[in-house]
Amino acid sequence: MSRKRGRLYGIGLGPGDPELLTLKGARILREVDLVYAPQARTSGESYALRIAREFIDPDRQEIIRLFFPTNDEKAAGEVWSNAADELAGKLRKGLNAAFITEGDPSIYSTFSYVMESLSAKHPELQVEIIPGVTSVTAAAAAARAPLVTHGQNLAILPAAYGFDRLMNAIDSNDTVVLMKVNRALVQALSVLEQSGLGRKSVYVKRASTDREEIVHDLDQLAKEDLDYFSLLIIRSGQ
Repeated sequence: MSRKRGRLYGIGLGPGDPELLTLKGARILREVDLVYAPQARTSGESYALRIAREFIDPDRQEIIRLFFPTNDEKAAGEVWSNAADELAGKLRKGLNAAFITEGDPSIYSTFSYVMESLSAKHPELQVEIIPGVTSVTAAAAAARAPLVTHGQNLAILPAAYGFDRLMNAIDSNDTVVLMKVNRALVQALSVLEQSGLGRKSVYVKRASTDREEIVHDLDQLAKEDLDYFSLLIIRSGQ
């Protein structure tokens, strides 16, 4: 008699406040046998694991950290491919596993790489995505800044987006959200100020956490040490 296979759950934990984890996400997180937590090699602790701690029983569940490099795409790809193979072995033994990720698993998430590798190499195994509250919506809520209203459009861009393409996106959309704002974007923020768009922009750092910060003055922002878990909401259609 063949053993029943387990299932992999990609669970979105939300932006940082554990209370923003969905009821379904919390239930499944408590039920699984294994919890996979991605962690940058340069980080002291997994941010996702920090959010999920209160929902995990370390005496009953195994926590597996997946360390990945942030500046080596090829090496990171090998990490996710190896993780998919390891997961496949666990699932075939009948164990259920959760891959936890801050925000939502479908938006700039490391889970996407693992899921794609698992689906390509082990298509017979089951994967389920549990959506989470995104940092985009959490930041908009914190800043009381509606993203779009009826008939408007929204663009969500990565931090690596080029300056010229950024300006084109601002011209083409009512709202643009820049994810993971960093020092490389200081020049772009200055351009926005000079174009007069800064008055309609808001910077939000670590939305929903006790370190949350909201800045409306982009001149002030340019002098700050910008945070990895931050974003910029640019309203250009008002």
